[in-house]
Amino acid sequence: MKTEELYTMIQQKPVILDGATGSNLQKVGMKPGVCPEEWILENEDKLIDLQKSFVEAGTNILYAPTFSGNRVKLEEYGLADRAEEINKRLVGLSKRAAGDKALVAGDMTMTGVALEPVGPMKLEALINIYKEQAKYLLEAGVDLFVVETMMSLAETRAAVIAIKEVCNLPVIASLTFQEDGRTLYGTDPVTAVVVLQSIGADIIGVNCSTGPGEMIPVIKKMKEYAEVPILAKPNAGLPVLEDGVTVYPMTPEEFASWGPAFIEAGAGLIGGCCGSTPEHIRMLAEKVSGLTTKAPCNIHPIMLASERKSQEIALDGKFLVIGERINPTGKKKLQEELRAGKLDLVEAMAEQQEEMGAHILDINMGTNGIDEKEMMLKAISKVTMVSSLPLCIDTSYVEVMEAALRAYPGRALINSISLETEKIEKLLPLAKKYGAMFILLPLSDEGLPKSLAEKKEIINTILEKAKKLGVSKNQIIVDGLVTTVGANKNAALETLETIRYCKEDLKLCTTMGLSNISFGLPERPYVNGAFASMAIASGLTMAIANPSNQLLMGISFASDLLRNKEGSDIAYIEQIQRMEPLKEAAIAKAAKTAGNGEKQPNEKNVAVGEADGNIKKNPVFEAVLKGNKDGIVDVVKKELSKGTKPGEILDGLLIPAINEVGVLFDKQKYFLPQLISSANTMEQAVEYLEPLLKEGGIQEKMPTIIIATVEGDIHDIGKNLVALMLRNYGYDVIDLGKDVPADEIIAAAKEHNASIIVLSALMTTTMMRMKDTIALKEKEHLDVKVMIGGAVTTQSFADEIGADGYSADAADAVRLAKKLLAE
Repeated sequence: MKTEELYTMIQQKPVILDGATGSNLQKVGMKPGVCPEEWILENEDKLIDLQKSFVEAGTNILYAPTFSGNRVKLEEYGLADRAEEINKRLVGLSKRAAGDKALVAGDMTMTGVALEPVGPMKLEALINIYKEQAKYLLEAGVDLFVVETMMSLAETRAAVIAIKEVCNLPVIASLTFQEDGRTLYGTDPVTAVVVLQSIGADIIGVNCSTGPGEMIPVIKKMKEYAEVPILAKPNAGLPVLEDGVTVYPMTPEEFASWGPAFIEAGAGLIGGCCGSTPEHIRMLAEKVSGLTTKAPCNIHPIMLASERKSQEIALDGKFLVIGERINPTGKKKLQEELRAGKLDLVEAMAEQQEEMGAHILDINMGTNGIDEKEMMLKAISKVTMVSSLPLCIDTSYVEVMEAALRAYPGRALINSISLETEKIEKLLPLAKKYGAMFILLPLSDEGLPKSLAEKKEIINTILEKAKKLGVSKNQIIVDGLVTTVGANKNAALETLETIRYCKEDLKLCTTMGLSNISFGLPERPYVNGAFASMAIASGLTMAIANPSNQLLMGISFASDLLRNKEGSDIAYIEQIQRMEPLKEAAIAKAAKTAGNGEKQPNEKNVAVGEADGNIKKNPVFEAVLKGNKDGIVDVVKKELSKGTKPGEILDGLLIPAINEVGVLFDKQKYFLPQLISSANTMEQAVEYLEPLLKEGGIQEKMPTIIIATVEGDIHDIGKNLVALMLRNYGYDVIDLGKDVPADEIIAAAKEHNASIIVLSALMTTTMMRMKDTIALKEKEHLDVKVMIGGAVTTQSFADEIGADGYSADAADAVRLAKKLLAE
């Protein structure tokens, strides 16, 4: 099927999707814990009957039951070698059920193994896993693809890339959002739309997550930024416990009543997820019959994005700064670190530039003596963990640029594409493939343009080539190409005219390297400051600059204030406050240089046991806070060499650091990737210190905790993180793994004299195994506390089944464990 044909369907009327597969098949005999794909192949008639019922109810697109048919998921049941057979046969069943009345979508989802740097999965390995499944589904004859129930934007992006490299069929990308409006990995709806539509997703949406009422605000927010149709597939309400069975309480009538609201919010495709039956879909189809879907808007904001944050770039908006510091040119210390394979300075520069008000970070690894591609990928991985700002990729090598664009889990800015033959021919296709924005640099094979007219001609030639390739004008920012006024007296005037021409005639945003204007002149800040003010007044959109330059940053925020940009008054005040520490540092440095021999506060050697503010400056604390797994052992060794005792490092630095991570996680300043990174870092430190603690005889025996994912459930990302966090706090954690029966859990609790049992479940169909475990504990008269957690669990569910506590996340699990033990 062609994407245009699918879009035509959506324009004509709301497209109806199917409902739940798993919960409906369980009603007809599928047991928890079995491989759904294998069970369906052994009970073909059950699946065909269900899907025929969906088609008769009005479904236009059936999801083939290949949801977890990737090699990694199938391997958990020992079925990886049957991946081709399983996927192709399952598609065949759906095609039989659909006949000529519905389309069949090849259904794909997460592997369950997290992508680097959060987990061990490498990007190319993940793309190849998705490619393998996509090829099987394509050969089986699917009409389109759907990548659904995704929690990681980076993994969703990898799946879309994989499918696009296999075929040209339409691709739907659907994520699941939590009650706070973000995915588990911290992505908001706008960022999801910006990134996924740039990489080529033909339809973007939301499934599972919540009931209809909670999902509508997410759909509305997506619609504001979507250039493609939007999909909605809510659950039939939130699960509750009735007579010992997990059910979705929303009736077909109530579920269907939300249909018009979804269409009004902007959904063009609508169906049901967990708990939705053919009757839910029939009544939904009837309710939206005759309604008209909303077409995507033709005008959309120009957006860059990281995995957790999007940045609007507006022609008449606020002035933006691209932080230029992460560039080894002229920085000997940074060059030395890169050659040594270290990224401490890169990390520090990223954090500092964000703190000082940068909006985008430029990443350049161009120096001799290193593998630039390898170091670029490592730098991107490191920076994305410590900063939420979008990235500008800066390299002279096409292969480095492609590797960076492929790996970056957001929408990047290419710095830059000129009319030089190799760059225009090789980089423009990369911008097209990966949906990246790019800086248009008006240079040609002949070098710098000899006149303003030639500069404009080069700009228009690149625009025309981009248009022919299908690259939108919204992907392009023009570099004003500043030369020094010392060599060309008209340099500033020509650049200002370039800015005016791009803004008023071409409707294009602009950028430049401001400091070039003053090269070779004395007292350059005066020239730079004056030129910045003139350029901003002429319409300059952004500049590549050092955010620590107080004059430039002050001018940029003051310019927004004087131009009455929305929120500029508060932004100006906040920027001045951010600049205060720099002023204090400059004064301290000047005093020291003048011969004041006193130690400055910021140079103080911080030791354990000082005030909180000083503890936070300690390298051990900072390493955990920043997730510096590779460097944590070295900084712990240095702390030990100062005479700090192992117990003091654990109690005075490591524990406070991981507590701080929990606070940042609660405040939504940190998200799952940072939480995992910091937890892994602390684990490294604790492993190193553990023998020393034992030698000193100061490590007290901590309570034992049994943790397991309940029977029938093979999801363990959340459970693994909880286990890791509890170990970091010194608890003796015994991890029984996933799909663990109640009797094994209770037996382990008895054997190890456990104080707490932690149960995890991610599926509504396995939640009740938690109650089974608690019931067996009561039967055995076992004196042990039970806490539960997982995406589908709630405090009310914990109360219903008699659990002693409910944990919303890993950080909360630590607090709850302490509370339960105190009781």
